[in-house]
Amino acid sequence: MSTNKPIATQTGPSGGSKKMLTAMVGIGVFCALLIVLTYEGTKDRIDTLKAEALEKAVFKVLPGVTSTQMYLLGAEGKFSAVEGPDGKNPVVYAGYDDTGALAGIAIEASGQGYADVIRILYGYNPSTQTVVGFYVLESKETPGLGDKIEKDENFLANFDALSVALSEDLSQIVNKVVPVKQGSKSNPWEVDGITGATISSRAIGNIIGESSAVMVPLIYNQLDSFKKD
Repeated sequence: MSTNKPIATQTGPSGGSKKMLTAMVGIGVFCALLIVLTYEGTKDRIDTLKAEALEKAVFKVLPGVTSTQMYLLGAEGKFSAVEGPDGKNPVVYAGYDDTGALAGIAIEASGQGYADVIRILYGYNPSTQTVVGFYVLESKETPGLGDKIEKDENFLANFDALSVALSEDLSQIVNKVVPVKQGSKSNPWEVDGITGATISSRAIGNIIGESSAVMVPLIYNQLDSFKKD
């Protein structure tokens, strides 16, 4: 004789589970709203601080500069003075001495480092056709190792007079900037690396090499655009 067994049925969440789920959703929405409000409330301040830090960096990479002017590189390949970036086109910073003469151009560039993208600013002196300064704007390289690119005096000395000389027709750099192993630098366009921070220091040489190959000929052939009236 067979017996009838009750069939198990699924039941919806209990009242307590519903309350917990509602509470979790509510907390999530509140946190998201708080993050958005915090971002909106601090964005202008953060942008201002970044702009101030960038301006200070321009003076560091261009020795003897007392005033600056931002220039935007338009889609047609021409530089024009602007009050601020448009978020689409590259900008450079012309630096002037006390007499108003052009002392150099600060160029922003970026590339992959060991941990993340490294953003830098380097100074270019068209009179000597050399890179005359270097500054790290943003880096997440390993403290004590990768961050030596910001502190190592021998490495920073690479950028006192790094050659980016142009060809006779002024169309390209004769010798592209390249990184080399520490202690093996023999040419003025080479960046001597840092033992223990090989990847990070090599990244800087490559970043400047790629950027200067494009930007230096453009800048040099439009020097009149950067002169004050």
